[in-house]
Formats: sequence, structure tokens, C-alpha cells
Amino acid sequence: MAELVYPPVIGFARTMFKALDLRFDVKGSEHVPRRGGAVLVSNHIGYLDFIFCGLAARPAKRLVRFMAKESVFRHKVSGPLMRSMKHIPVDRAAGVDAYQHALAALRSGEIIGVFPEATISQSFTLKNFKSGAARLAQEAGVPLVPMALWGTQRLWTKGHKRDLGRRHIPITVRVGEPLAADPAETAESVTVRLRTRMQELLESAQRAYPVRATGPQDAWWIPAHLGGTAPAPAEAVRG
Repeated sequence: MAELVYPPVIGFARTMFKALDLRFDVKGSEHVPRRGGAVLVSNHIGYLDFIFCGLAARPAKRLVRFMAKESVFRHKVSGPLMRSMKHIPVDRAAGVDAYQHALAALRSGEIIGVFPEATISQSFTLKNFKSGAARLAQEAGVPLVPMALWGTQRLWTKGHKRDLGRRHIPITVRVGEPLAADPAETAESVTVRLRTRMQELLESAQRAYPVRATGPQDAWWIPAHLGGTAPAPAEAVRG
């Protein structure tokens, strides 16, 4: 079936990013499979993360179907777009349907996008991972493709006013080599390996990021352990 909505949405996003002169630094896009199913797994630090994950898959000419909370699909604007782009709604009270939907898509050769933290990390560090991405990859017999984003929190994130008109923001993306999800291994063990690799990618993205805070007022987007004023993980959970 022809993709009537997804490509124009990508084109619009690219036009907006060009207008804002966002400074992209993307490495590892060649690790996104050019054919066949895969689970693309990313950290989650901002509301626009799915867009940047999707853009990283474009050199491989792949469209990513993201699993997203069901409320997004009820919105009068985002809902029709999400459905037309064949993203997958997740009702946390009844996740079996979403899991089966994603599994069928993987088996048909699609790339499914998953944020295993299940919510935005307000500390901008990796939260605990759910094991669903690993279980999907194991059951479908497809690889996990780890990814890390950095800088997207400066545009729009939880607990902060969105700043979509700000120009010249650097966005750093690192994509790692696919990880095999052996069905003989426990999903929890696969998830530990996945999280370890994503931590390495995240640290690589942070080291490469070309901007540092100029003072306390500009340090909110930097994790506490890196000298910023973002809440520590334990404080973020309490908040």
C-alpha cells in the first residue's frame, strides 16, 4: 500500500529543521537494516524524539513505526497523522494488543520504534528499561538496533516550556550495530546488554555535543552528574 502521509510529514519536518538551522551530527545510520524487520530502540529525553529517530533511518530508506501511548492517537491533530503513518497505539492497561500488532509488523519486515524507558527521563539519564523490546525481537527473530539522542530535550521536554522557535540547536544522534536477541537468552539478560550498549552510545553523543552550559540558567538540560542542574534520577522519580 502506498505511503501517502508519512513521506510528506518527513518532508515538512526537514523543512522546519532547515528553517531552524538545527545542527545535526548523525553517526551510525548505516547500522539501520535496509530490509527486513528490526526493533529500533532509543533513549527518551524529549517529545520530538520519535522524529529524530525516524530521520536517522532515512539513509536506509526505512520508515519506522513507533509504539506510542494511546492518548496521542485520540488527539484531533496528531491522532489521524499517527494512524495514517501506521504507528502503534499502546494502552498501558491492555498492552497485549499493541504487542501483537508490533509483532505482526516485525514479521512482515517493518522496523518498529520503541522507547524502553516508557516515558521521558527528566534527569536526562537512562531510566530502567522495560523488557518488551527484547521480547519482541526474540519472538520475531529480528535484531535490536540501539540508538542514543542528545540535544532534543532543549527543544521540548517534560517540565519545561517548549522552545520550537529557537535556532541553531545541535542535535546529536548515535546508532549502534544491531544486537542479536537470542531466544535462548532471557529477555531480562538481553535488556541488560541493550541498556549497557545504549549507555555507551549516550555517553559518546554527550562527549561529541558541541555546546556546554554558560551558567546555571543554561544548565537545566545537563544531567547532574555532568555538572548540570537537571534533577538527579532519584529526584526525578519523586517529582
